[in-house]
Amino acid sequence: MSKRQRLDKILSNLGLGTRKEVKDLVKDGAVQIDGIIAKDSGLQVDPVLQKIKVNNKELLYREFIYIMMNKPQGVVSATEDNRDTTVVDLLEESLQAFEPAPVGRLDKDTEGLLLLTNDGQLAHKLLSPKKHVPKTYFAHIEGRVGQSDIEAFEKGITLDDGYETLPAQLKVLVQGEVSQVEIIIYEGKFHQIKRMFQAVDKKVVYLKRIAMGNLQLDESLDHGEYRELLEEELKLLQE
Repeated sequence: MSKRQRLDKILSNLGLGTRKEVKDLVKDGAVQIDGIIAKDSGLQVDPVLQKIKVNNKELLYREFIYIMMNKPQGVVSATEDNRDTTVVDLLEESLQAFEPAPVGRLDKDTEGLLLLTNDGQLAHKLLSPKKHVPKTYFAHIEGRVGQSDIEAFEKGITLDDGYETLPAQLKVLVQGEVSQVEIIIYEGKFHQIKRMFQAVDKKVVYLKRIAMGNLQLDESLDHGEYRELLEEELKLLQE
């Protein structure tokens, strides 16, 4: 099936510059489509079926992009926002050109693993309630987390609006006035982990997602840093 797109969008997607810069490339006669010099950067082109050359070098087109980000606190999981910086704002222009969107949401004050992609089919698969893709978090909890909390999470927690969560796994790493725990949930309701602990009279004071399915956060990524997924990481998500 033909998927025609504007030539300037294709070229910017391939990292050849901003829309303005690729328009200049076309203007300079550096771009050929099927051996013919392109004169209009708005030309509709099928990047899969047609041969695109820039400065006589043939381009290999890719349709999808997959980005792992270590989301920092204070940034919202959205493509655009009138008040706050979004995760997409943190990306360089060549990646923004693919129009990636966050797969699910992390709260503004939650950090850690966030996947951004323009592959809607994969995003749907990862977010579908029927798939029950596990999401693993590390958290600091105000209060001593103990066996009764572990058992409550295993049964499923009734939230403040009456919703009963799926069974979740709670592991205590450090017990104290502020406990350190690891939580695995299989859905993604609004503020779910915070509300689950609220239901057992405890408060989340720090929350970080460390895994989604079999994909682990690359701990070498600093807050706000990102990279494209490795091929083997993408396979882990697609399994």
